[in-house]
Parts: sequence; C-alpha cells; structure tokens
Amino acid sequence: MILTVTLNAALDVTYEMPAVDWDGVNRVATVHRRAGGKGVNVARVLAALGRDVLVTGLAGGPTGQAIEADLRAAGLPGALAGIAADSRTTLVVSDPGRTALFNEPGPEITPDELRNFRRTYEALLADAAAVVISGSLPGGVPADTYATLAALAADRGVPAIVDADGEPLRHAPAGRPSIVKPNIEELARAVPGGTPAEGAQALRDRGAESVVVSMGADGLLAVTPEGTFRARMPYKVDGNPTGAGDSLVAGLALGLVESLPWPERLRQAAALGAAAVAAPVAGDFDRDVYADIHPQVVIT
Repeated sequence: MILTVTLNAALDVTYEMPAVDWDGVNRVATVHRRAGGKGVNVARVLAALGRDVLVTGLAGGPTGQAIEADLRAAGLPGALAGIAADSRTTLVVSDPGRTALFNEPGPEITPDELRNFRRTYEALLADAAAVVISGSLPGGVPADTYATLAALAADRGVPAIVDADGEPLRHAPAGRPSIVKPNIEELARAVPGGTPAEGAQALRDRGAESVVVSMGADGLLAVTPEGTFRARMPYKVDGNPTGAGDSLVAGLALGLVESLPWPERLRQAAALGAAAVAAPVAGDFDRDVYADIHPQVVIT
C-alpha cells in the first residue's frame, strides 16, 4: 500500500458560485464538504486509480471527527493519531475562471502528541511500498519534521515523496527522499536565484534523489539521476486548480511503486494534474480529460 501523511488535516469546504460579489451578499450554488489536506487528496486519487492506500496524520476535536467520518464514508482507510486541539477547516470559493482559497493555520500540537504520531508512523511503514509526506505543518511541529519522516522511511527502504513549502521544503532533502516536488514559486523561495533547473539541482545536492518542479500550464521539470526531463502540456485546462498538485503527486507515487521510466512517470503525473483542474473538488480528477491529455504530453 501507499501511505500518505497529512499532519495538518482539514475539513475542506468548497463553494461553487456562478459569480462572486466581494462587496455584497452571495448565494452559494453548490457546497462540498469533505476530508482534506494534501495527503488526503493524494490518497483519494490513488484509490480512484485502484491502489491500496492508508491515510495517517493528526486529527482532533469535532472537526477531526468530521474528517475521520468522511474518510470512512469514502472508503479510505485511515490511521490518524489523536490530538487535543480542533483540526482546521479550509474554504475554497470558486466561480468560472477564478478560485480563492482560505486556509486556517491549524491546531497547536504538543510534543507528546507528535511522539505518539511518530510511533504510529514507524509501525505503518512496515507495510508501505511508498510514502507521500505533504502539506503544511500545524503549530508546534518542528520545521525539519518532514526530513525526519523521510529519513525514517529511507532507513527502512521505503521511498518517500515530499511536497512542502518554506522551511519544511528547505529541510526536506536532508531526509534523503526519493522525490521532492515543489512548484516553481516554492522552489524560488527555497533556492533564491538561478534557473529552475539550477534550483532543482541544488535540492538534489542537499540529499534529494530527484526533484520534480510543477510549473502550471508550462508542465513539469524533473532533475533526476537519469537526466533532466521536461513534460509539456498540449493545451491549458480551465477550472479549479486546487488539488492539481496533489493529483500530480499521486501520479509520481504510482510511477514510483510501479518502477516506471521517468518519461512515462512524468506523462502520467502531468496528465493527472491537468485532469484535476477540470474537476470541481480537490482529490477528484476528470477521467475523460486524463485520457485525452495523457498521450499528448510531450517529454523531452
């Protein structure tokens, strides 16, 4: 199975609107409420593709109970470690052509709660073919935690993918992950100056085996032990980009456990990311868009 880690799990609320009046009263056309956080979204995509997954992380309070209930309703196996504080809610407001995302900071985690999670995580690694560690960190969690989790996986021969921003991203390569996946803005913050290829190589020099940079409609850049690759998209997909990066990471995880060559791994990941834009809610993807784009992604 593929293990996904979401330390800052959330209850994702999505408002679909025909138009948004930012100075007036709005009536919401459609509301979606579901368990979220980047690792949960990755698990949803992998499960939809027929892969065995397990969701772990931290959850607490009434919002945490709602998260766990939704995971059960969706048929997603979960092993979330409990915390005293209430988990966060995120809000997406989407109208045609525009999307705004509002992320709460999340709960404060105690040292004992983090140690309890680590024990859970180490036990779960025994049955994992790969682990995806992604998203923001809640309060009280050290910035090098993702590096620590990746190193624990590496010590057990389990390949890890880390998708993070800021200080967690800067620390991540020290954990020897198989793949680090920043977007181009996150990469620029982690490694200021230079080209995207130079920034990706800098993260490899710090310990990451491979670095995949997502660049929106411009596709993907991958700097790997086998060389540098570009995946270029055949056309731009309009819609809600929330969750596109998570679908992309799901594609990378699938390619990792299936030992796909890098060109096919990137083609699959890029197509899944684009197909997620066409879906209204993070964690979903449009299968028709995926089937159309996948053979048209150009790899150089």
